[in-house]
Amino acid sequence: MSLDASFAVALGSLQLVLELTVAPGEVVALLGPNGAGKSTALRCIAGLLPIDTGSIAVDGQTLDDPAGDVFVPAERRQVGVVFQDYVLFANLDALENVAFGLRATGTAKAEARTAAREWLERVGLGAYAKAKPSELSGGQAQRVALARALATNPRVLLLDEPLAALDAGTRAELRRDLRRHLATFEGMRVLVTHDPIDAFALADRVVVLEAGVVVQAGTLLDVTAHPRSKYVADLVGVNLVRGTVADHVLTTEAGGVIVTAGDSADGPAFAAIRPQAIAIHRQIPDGSPRNVWTATVADIDHLGDRVRVRLSGVVPLVAEITPAALAALEIRPGDAVWAVAKATEVTTYPA
Repeated sequence: MSLDASFAVALGSLQLVLELTVAPGEVVALLGPNGAGKSTALRCIAGLLPIDTGSIAVDGQTLDDPAGDVFVPAERRQVGVVFQDYVLFANLDALENVAFGLRATGTAKAEARTAAREWLERVGLGAYAKAKPSELSGGQAQRVALARALATNPRVLLLDEPLAALDAGTRAELRRDLRRHLATFEGMRVLVTHDPIDAFALADRVVVLEAGVVVQAGTLLDVTAHPRSKYVADLVGVNLVRGTVADHVLTTEAGGVIVTAGDSADGPAFAAIRPQAIAIHRQIPDGSPRNVWTATVADIDHLGDRVRVRLSGVVPLVAEITPAALAALEIRPGDAVWAVAKATEVTTYPA
């Protein structure tokens, strides 16, 4: 039994193609930049947007299959949704908001209200049953939305950026609460987020979406250890260069050359270099460093006690140095410099 989704859908300029399987008790995070198609994927699984091709099934029951003329409407799917802005009814109190989902499935009013009151107690909001959404904090509204989604006893729980609307202080606390509540749900869970911290804290696996395409999938540790796109590399703060390795030398399409350590296999590959491993020089350095590139300072960002220097050139890079080193170098955007990295600081893996 599982959630099995293999479909394509076009929405405006977005062409989303998704392969996703989620097992009971598993939390899978759809991670990616804005506009990648994460929320569109959730809308398709929830039945709020029909797919163009492929199929979506839960526990073997087909919910959407255009070729087979099957489309189960949202209200008949065993799918609960927590929307990014929670979508609570402003004219209903917390109790009636939670009861709404049950009432929509045909549960009698008294029974729905009893179940809703139990769920509010479970999420720690029993004392707020009569509160309207405008009287709730962001964290409280999120818990009401979660209780409403879970009260219908869904097989699949979809969470669309559930922590995005919260301030930084509240997010840490609510992240812990959400992890605890998710642990009590035995169905399949899909979390949409652009925050790797949320993915790391809440998900068992991540699926990285970029421009409607899955570019990487696995545990967050696996994905970040071997990033396969600039987006993932930026998340973990490494330089990522793609090219072809021959005799321990990676050559990019632009003609850039990176000497790698002796364990790199020939063929298409990625090279990852930590910004802290890149040194910047005003003059060509002495000695015989394996990797020396000419570059131009494109931008300089001060981040606390570190400085990130973006370098343009045949091998675009980001170096991270100290403020003292920046002062000694006396570099500014537009200056020509030399960038240096040891071959042992270059990590390669097949593309």
